[in-house]
Amino acid sequence: MAAPLMLLDGASLWFRAFHGIPEKITAPDGRPVNAVRGFLDMIAVLVERDRPRRLVTCLDVDWRPEFRVALIPSYKAHRVAEVVPAADGETFVEEVPDTLTPQVAMIADVLAAAGIASAGAHDCEADDVIGTLADSETQDPVVVVSGDRDLLQVVRDDPVEVRVLYVGKGVNRAERFGPDEVAAKYAVPQQHPGTAYAELAILRGDPSDGLPGVKGVGEKTASTLLREFGDLDAVEAAARAGDRRISARIAASITDAHDYLAAARTVVFVRTDADVVYESGDAPALVPAGPADGAALSALVDELGIGSSVNRMATAFGWDERF
Repeated sequence: MAAPLMLLDGASLWFRAFHGIPEKITAPDGRPVNAVRGFLDMIAVLVERDRPRRLVTCLDVDWRPEFRVALIPSYKAHRVAEVVPAADGETFVEEVPDTLTPQVAMIADVLAAAGIASAGAHDCEADDVIGTLADSETQDPVVVVSGDRDLLQVVRDDPVEVRVLYVGKGVNRAERFGPDEVAAKYAVPQQHPGTAYAELAILRGDPSDGLPGVKGVGEKTASTLLREFGDLDAVEAAARAGDRRISARIAASITDAHDYLAAARTVVFVRTDADVVYESGDAPALVPAGPADGAALSALVDELGIGSSVNRMATAFGWDERF
């Protein structure tokens, strides 16, 4: 198989690194660097495992995009730490541990010095960046790395393979999902399991994202409906028509949820048309043959005390230089 394009769900991975490694891991000046160390170690493991030709860290430029909130106001509302007045309305600040926020800036500095591409898009989440880059890829297979099951919707076989490496249980216990695995695990239609997974999430709801779902429809009922009728459009049509394969109670719930179901399609499905901008590195985002700025990377290693993680990453990349 050709060397893949690897797309990293940045925030998902450094959140997991932060919570998976003790905060007692600090820089020489006492600042926590547990997320920095853990994120770089993840990159080393992933690169050694999959040997990508290209590598992009995808960013949440807007973790709660207005186009989604306008359709479903509860979208990620439980994650809002504070609302800050702004000239063009309000800014919603995500609830993030105080000791993680400065580490995100450290990670960005290390990525830039190492020459690892990072990319985002205005008014978009990292999921939309991943969806766009995966959908537009026609040359190399794609490996998406995330701890967010929402991205299972991007799996496909054509025109190139897109696989999701789900790291919710850790990088060393990662599960690789393609269309067959998604169809089998979530009992959704084999013909289009990625799309069907997103429709499953719409029907059952997702408390972690503030999606209410359809009253009385859990995961088992949702998967049964999708297998029986093929897709969400057909499920809604059958409910409106009084199809006897749907109980009267569930049919009424689906019909009553028409506005939610219409809005949720835009909210849940990742965008494939985001205007992706590279914030460090450039397209085609080749795995760096050496650091973009060795002096800056050496200075960060000294400042943050992250030499072992940077050198582990350098070894994975095949760099001659060590820090």
